[in-house]
Amino acid sequence: MIQILAGEKGEGKTKRILAMANEAAKTANGHVVFIDDDSRHMYDLHYNIRFVKTNHTMDDQKTFSGFICGILSQDRDIEKIFIDGLHNIIKNLTTDGIAGFVSEIEEISKENNVDFTFIISGKADALPENAKKYVI
Repeated sequence: MIQILAGEKGEGKTKRILAMANEAAKTANGHVVFIDDDSRHMYDLHYNIRFVKTNHTMDDQKTFSGFICGILSQDRDIEKIFIDGLHNIIKNLTTDGIAGFVSEIEEISKENNVDFTFIISGKADALPENAKKYVI
């Protein structure tokens, strides 16, 4: 399953994804991972959530997808992954890049039985077609 929180800056997307992650930590049978580009929200998360800070900006969505696969290869019990700051993690993320990332995450989600929730900064109606169906 994939869920996308889309919206402009200041609309409360980060607060919402933090609440979703904390709720998932209470109810999940497997592990919960939260990926962010900085450590600002590390202490806002439930202690059972594995916090992963990306150490640098990634050049494209394929590099970030590989990063996610690396996390999954180390822990087969991951049930949910939350991603904040996608536009800060992937340098120069374009509409085509978002479409490619969503396609890759769809495959990763199915192959590994992992749910993904992530934030995309921008209006939901400006997203590529393959991403619009996941906006919540």
